[in-house]
Amino acid sequence: MDGLNGNNAVGVLDVRSLRQQVYEYLRGELQEGRMLPGAFIRLNDISEKLGVSKTPLRDAIIQMECEGFVTILPRRGVLVNKLSIQDIKNVLEIVGALESTVIVSVFDKFDTTHVGEMQRLNDAMIAAIHREDYEPYYKLNIQFHDVFLNLSENTALQDILLPLKQRLYDFPRRTYIQEWEFINCQEHSRFIDLIQQGARDQAAALMRDSHWSFAAYEKFIRRFYFGSEARIASELSWRK
Repeated sequence: MDGLNGNNAVGVLDVRSLRQQVYEYLRGELQEGRMLPGAFIRLNDISEKLGVSKTPLRDAIIQMECEGFVTILPRRGVLVNKLSIQDIKNVLEIVGALESTVIVSVFDKFDTTHVGEMQRLNDAMIAAIHREDYEPYYKLNIQFHDVFLNLSENTALQDILLPLKQRLYDFPRRTYIQEWEFINCQEHSRFIDLIQQGARDQAAALMRDSHWSFAAYEKFIRRFYFGSEARIASELSWRK
């Protein structure tokens, strides 16, 4: 990883801390499925590969543990966490509650610019689904929600919400369910309509009680998260 070894291209200054660079590298390994849920992270191998000391690696691991990605087991190592069905229920409940609270608090700040941006992002998401191009879809989805989250003066909210969403979606990258993603975009459209109608409480309820509801989409959630469990178990067995 050139940025960690001091081999950045001439004229390009990487202002991120070494800890942040290591953290982003590890997150990338999780996203690409090169570090799998239920597996131990080989810290010595990573330290040698990146050419970094144990200090920034340790600091990055601590951050990942705080965000729920890994568990540090004394005298055993660092374990990549699996997502249980209860974990998913908990995260969906928290995200739905927080986002609906933000919607109520910032509703009077919505204007045509925000509505237009959400519509643009949602249209781009629909186009990405039709192309079956889910990498930009995921990023567009985050940006859609950020339109109203960024209206809040409570900047700590993003520090709470983003890791929770990353915990749900980031590793290993799974096969998206097209039917579910179209429903997601339909709810975005309904959300935009409610904003234009001035229906604050209904817009908040849509996010809390439907969009982030485990009960509403349990069949999709179980397919999305646990349909690939056999593959993951097979890969872990092969790597031992």
